[in-house]
Amino acid sequence: MKKIKLIRLIIFIIFISPCFLNAEEFHVTPPKYLIKNIPAKFELITKKKIDTLNINGKKVIVVADNDKKHFNYNIKNNINSLIIESNNTSIEIDINPVPLWLSIIPPLIAILLALVFKEVVSSLFIGILIGISILQGYSSGFLSALASPLIAIDTYILQALSDLGHLSIIIFSMLIGGTVMVISKNGGMKGIVNLLTPYAKNAKSGQLITWFLGIIIFFDDYANSLVVGNTMKPITDKLKISREKLSYLVDSTAAPIAAIAFITTWIGAELSYIDDATIHLGIKESAYSIFLNSLKYSFYPILTLIFILLVIFSKKEFGPMFNAEANARAGIKNSKHPFLSDKKQTKNIESETNNENALNAIIPIAIIVFGTLLALFYTGFDQKIWSDNEIKFGRKLSVFLGNSDSYTALLWASSSSLIIAIILSVSQGILSFKQCISSTITGFKSMFSPLLILVLAWSLSSVANEMHTGDFITNSLTFFGDSIVNLLPLITFIMAALVAFSTGSSWGTMAILYPFILPASWEISQSTGFSTEDSMLIFYNITSCVLAGSVLGDHCSPISDTTILSSMASSCNHIEHVRTQMPYALTVGFVSAFCCTLPATFGIPSWLLIISSIIILYCILNYFGKKID
Repeated sequence: MKKIKLIRLIIFIIFISPCFLNAEEFHVTPPKYLIKNIPAKFELITKKKIDTLNINGKKVIVVADNDKKHFNYNIKNNINSLIIESNNTSIEIDINPVPLWLSIIPPLIAILLALVFKEVVSSLFIGILIGISILQGYSSGFLSALASPLIAIDTYILQALSDLGHLSIIIFSMLIGGTVMVISKNGGMKGIVNLLTPYAKNAKSGQLITWFLGIIIFFDDYANSLVVGNTMKPITDKLKISREKLSYLVDSTAAPIAAIAFITTWIGAELSYIDDATIHLGIKESAYSIFLNSLKYSFYPILTLIFILLVIFSKKEFGPMFNAEANARAGIKNSKHPFLSDKKQTKNIESETNNENALNAIIPIAIIVFGTLLALFYTGFDQKIWSDNEIKFGRKLSVFLGNSDSYTALLWASSSSLIIAIILSVSQGILSFKQCISSTITGFKSMFSPLLILVLAWSLSSVANEMHTGDFITNSLTFFGDSIVNLLPLITFIMAALVAFSTGSSWGTMAILYPFILPASWEISQSTGFSTEDSMLIFYNITSCVLAGSVLGDHCSPISDTTILSSMASSCNHIEHVRTQMPYALTVGFVSAFCCTLPATFGIPSWLLIISSIIILYCILNYFGKKID
C-alpha cells in the first residue's frame, strides 16, 4: 500500500506540479511582422494580474482589452531579442524586425518597372512579391519567402477582394460597363454624339465640353471618371483627340473638383480627421469651418483645373502629350489604343439599331448622377440636424453628404441606371431582353483587365501599409527642427504627394498623415511663439496641403485607383496615360508648391498667389508648348 501511495506522489509531482508552476508564468505572442521604430502590439497571456512589465530594462504598461491583455513596444536600434520580466519571472523572445527603410522598396520597384516596361499587371505583382518576401524573410526565415506567390493570392489579393469598399467599386465599375454597353447597343450613345457634335465642332470645343462635364459631376471622383470618360470617348475620337488627352482631362478634373467642392463623398473622412485633431488640441472652431477656411490654400486642385483651360485655349502641348495629340490630329492610329472608329475596337460596342435617340443614354446617365446625389442624401440624413433651425440648409446638406454611405449610393444609382437602360431598350423594341443581358455581360467582361490592375494596386497598398511605407516617408521628412515652422505646409504637401505616389491612395494618405501632421503643426507653431491666429493660418494651410498633395501624388502614380479608373473609362493604355499626364501634373505641382504654398505661410494673400501662378503657368506653356490645331 505504501508503494502505491509513493507511486501516486511521484506521478503527481511529474504531471500535476508543472501546472502550478506555469500558473506563475506568462506567455507573450508577438505580431506576425515586426518593423523597426514602429510600435508593435504584443499579446499577453497570463493567469495572474500584471499591470506592468520590464522589457530590456524599460518599464511597459499592460493594457486590458476585454478578456485579453496586450502591451505596445517600439523596437529600436539593433535589438535581436526581448527579455521580458515580471514578478521574478522572465522570458526571452528572439526577434528579427524589418528595417523601416525597406518599406519603400516594393512600391518603388513596382512603379519603376511599370514606367520602364510599360506593363502594369506584372509590375504590381512583382512589387507585391518583393514586399511579402521581405516580411516573410525577416519574420520566418528567407526560405519562407518562397511561399510569397501563394501568400500574395490567399492573403493580400483575397483581402483586397473581401473588403466591402473594394467590392463596391468593382461591382459599380461592372455595372457602369454594362450600362455603357447597353446604351451603346441601343443607339443612345450615338444619339449623344449627334446631340453634342454641333457644339463640339473641333478639338478645342470637344475638350471644353469634357472639362465642363468633369466639373458638373463634382460629388464623387469615381463616378466622375467613369461617366465622363465613357460618355465623351466616341466624341473625342471623332474629333481626333487622343485617348491620352481624354484620360488626362477626365483624371485631372475628377479628383481636383472632388477635393475642393463643398459637398462631396470625400467630406466625411476629411471632417472626421480634422474633428479628432481639434478635440485633442482643444481648438474650438468646427471641423467644417476649418475645411472651408482651408480651401483658399488648395492651390494644386485649383491650378490644375485652370491649367487645363490654359492648355485648351492656347492649343499648345508639351512633353509626351504633344506627340500623342499630333498623332491623333494626323489620324495616326496607335496599336496600343486604337481609335473607337477602328473596326476591331468598335466590333463589340457598335449600335445594333438605326435608332439614335439620345434620351436612351441621357436618362441612364442622369440616373447615375442625380441618383447618386439623392442616395447620398438619403443614407446620410439626420432628423435632428434637419429639424435644427439654427443650422443653415447648405451646412445641413454638407453634413448629410459627409455622413453618407458613398459606396451604397453608387451601387444604388448604377444598378438603377442599368435596369432603366434595359427597360428603355426592351420597351421601345430596340433590343430584345436576351440582347440586353448579352450586352450587359459583354460590358462586364470589358472591365476585367482594368479591375485586375485595381485589385493588384489594392494588394500592393496593403503590403505597403504592413511595412509602414507612409511612416518611413513621414519620418524621413520630419527631421527638420521646430525653427522652420514656415516650411511645414511645403513639407506636408511634398510628404502627401510622396505617400500618395507610393501607396496610390488619396484616402490612405489622409488616414496616414492627418492624425500625425495636424497635431504636430499646431504644437510646433505654438512652441515657436506663434499667436493662436497665426497658428490657425498654418493649421488651415496644413489641412489643405494633405489633400492637395495626395491628389498630385495620385495623378503621378501608376498604381492609383482614380488614375486606373480614368484610363479604364477612356480606353487608354494605362502607362501611356500616366506618362503623358505626369509632366503636366508635376508642372502644376511645382508651381503650387513653391509659388503658392510656401509664400502663403508668410501672409501673402491667396488670391494674389493664384493670379501670379496662372501667369507663370501660361508663360511655361507658351515657352515649352508647341501649338496643335
